[in-house]
Amino acid sequence: MRRSAHMSRRTAALATTAALLTGLLAGCADDGGGSGQGGSGESTDGKKTVTIGVFGVFGYKQAGLYDEYQKLNPDVVIKETSIERADQYYPQLLTHLGTGSGLQDIQAIEVGNIAETVTRHADKFVDLGREKGVDEKNWLDWKWAQATAEDGRTIGLGTDVGPMAICYRKDLFEKAGLPTDREKVGALWAGDWEKYVETGEKYMEKAPSGTVYTDTAIGLFNASVSGRVERYYDRDGELIYKDSPAVKDSWDLAMRAVEGKMTARLKQFDKPWDQAYANGRFASVACPAWMLGYIKEKAGPKAADKWDIAPAPKPANWGGSFLSVPEAAKNKEEAVKLAAWLTAPEQQAKLFGKQASFPSSPTTYEMPEVADARHEYFGDAPIGEIFSRAAEDMPTLVLGEKDLAIQTAFTDVGVLQVEQQGKSPEAGWAAALKNIDNLLDQ
Repeated sequence: MRRSAHMSRRTAALATTAALLTGLLAGCADDGGGSGQGGSGESTDGKKTVTIGVFGVFGYKQAGLYDEYQKLNPDVVIKETSIERADQYYPQLLTHLGTGSGLQDIQAIEVGNIAETVTRHADKFVDLGREKGVDEKNWLDWKWAQATAEDGRTIGLGTDVGPMAICYRKDLFEKAGLPTDREKVGALWAGDWEKYVETGEKYMEKAPSGTVYTDTAIGLFNASVSGRVERYYDRDGELIYKDSPAVKDSWDLAMRAVEGKMTARLKQFDKPWDQAYANGRFASVACPAWMLGYIKEKAGPKAADKWDIAPAPKPANWGGSFLSVPEAAKNKEEAVKLAAWLTAPEQQAKLFGKQASFPSSPTTYEMPEVADARHEYFGDAPIGEIFSRAAEDMPTLVLGEKDLAIQTAFTDVGVLQVEQQGKSPEAGWAAALKNIDNLLDQ
């Protein structure tokens, strides 16, 4: 299945954040030596070997969680294999599922692929809920639901989530005559993405020279549509993207931003976007929790304390993954224990403290590591409080098999043609629909 470039770039951003917070090189490596291919079940010294396959940097090794588990379980050796690009990882996973070989004992699944996996391949994974007794109360309701099939089989345990906020430049807001206090800023657009665009119109009236309101219309579209329950599919699994109110509303807002010249006309995670942070080119950006480290690196020390964070107009989610155990795993029982331990609330809180992966367990939101978390670079913003509230208020989205690919067509084909190539909104919409039609015909 074709993967969105957004998610691959998100993986790169997470790697950057990990490097910033831990001082470790973000890379792909085994833990405990060896390649970890295929799950041997036993190591040479008689210990049980549990293999785990991930994409990019999940942070378990970097945060010392593998070492901690091995100390608690001295008869276990953990070996991780990571494929750097998420868009290469998932097709390989499907191939291994089809042949029943080459699978790791634990396999990560990204949220953009979880709907297709649950719909088409649930029988190839262990039921971690009903059969293995993992307590769903440890997860946000909507996160648990994303990995649960119609028959009740839960094939994945949530790792992180990507609750959304708005990161903004206090200095640029002040020069444009807008408030800078985060509570007052949040009140500007509370409850409605249209108010966010209206704030942009006010900003542009007095915009400091050489600046615009936001980075890209793609980011605005994604943020708006990601907080709506029914987007590309309805609850019956029928495609509705052509007439979806969520899609049309988000499209219209993105086009309004383009036509109002509020965007920097950039593509997120490309080099010009990075440079625009350093140059103070735009005043706000829709930012999930994992993007904070990325902004800090690209904006640099000169922008320290110029950035701040306010709640997004509506709760929305960008990102998140799951750990699953294939039925063909060679060390299935140990894999279930490890997956449950790595995603338990205590470990999720530790991972957030060291790697900035925002927990999918609401239990952690009361823990000091999360509840009291603040970010010095962003004006000492209470990021634990802001992102916890967004995660808890997030509705359960309807996800379909081609959800990610359809969204990518609207953004990387439709919006991009309007924003960067100067085509009309009507032409961009038509191009997106044509791309989706071709995708669904394959």
